[in-house]
Amino acid sequence: MDLIAEGQITRNLIEPSFDLVDTFNGYWSAVMPPGSKTSMAYPFPRLQTDGFWHLIPNPGHEIRYTDGFRSMIRLREICAGAKMDAELLALLVQPESREHLRMVLINTYFAPEIRPALIKQGRVNVVAYQYSLELFDKAEAIEDPGDWMDRQEPEIAASARSQGFKKAIVQLYDHRCALCGIRILTPEGHTIVEAAHIRPWNESKDDRPTNGLALCRLCHWSFDEGLMGVGHEYEVLVSTRVRTDQNMPGHMLTLVDRLIFRPNKQLFWPGQENLDYHRRQTFKN
Repeated sequence: MDLIAEGQITRNLIEPSFDLVDTFNGYWSAVMPPGSKTSMAYPFPRLQTDGFWHLIPNPGHEIRYTDGFRSMIRLREICAGAKMDAELLALLVQPESREHLRMVLINTYFAPEIRPALIKQGRVNVVAYQYSLELFDKAEAIEDPGDWMDRQEPEIAASARSQGFKKAIVQLYDHRCALCGIRILTPEGHTIVEAAHIRPWNESKDDRPTNGLALCRLCHWSFDEGLMGVGHEYEVLVSTRVRTDQNMPGHMLTLVDRLIFRPNKQLFWPGQENLDYHRRQTFKN
């Protein structure tokens, strides 16, 4: 429903894509205890027993309900996706009937104490996606995010803004760490990179892509601690402090002076004014 509302699903084919898995994981995290794990490979094929969901096999494969889909790798190997009954899809394309059906599902199958979290997550998902598109479309002239937040529902504004910024930055860098270049995207919808602000959000209120970097967890921590930075020619800087005391910086030293990985369009490259701020205020030379 969310991907249809966002315009990401425009035809009667629901593929087990990263965006669908990521959305599924967001709902799971919203209602389940921290640390709980699952896979979209479990519900995706089993929906066919409800009668409206029809699996589409990949060439050379036959799908049986008794088949065990224990991972997204196995699901994608056998299944190209699913289609819904045309009558249902027609209802889901219309905002009024889609939201009515959403509430029927939530009120029928979820406990009252869980329903608000599900409703909120749905609103956050759609608004965050719209915000990420706005960041792409107005990379150099984005309206003040503070004004944007004032126009959103207060209970979802901060979450939607943060999620939208992450979605935009991770997509621009294709899930690759700008500093070390590592790219790991699991079949279960988890990426090794995070979206980092160059100038902190609480100071800059700037979500433009030119104030963002996709960084793996180690590089993100090192960047925030001032142990890594980016130079005037977009080369990787590593502070001499990583060599002090009992530190064993390992591969970090091999990154020195190597050019960072950047988005394809120069319009979205990190702004040197933001990198200069980080070099002056955070980087420990």
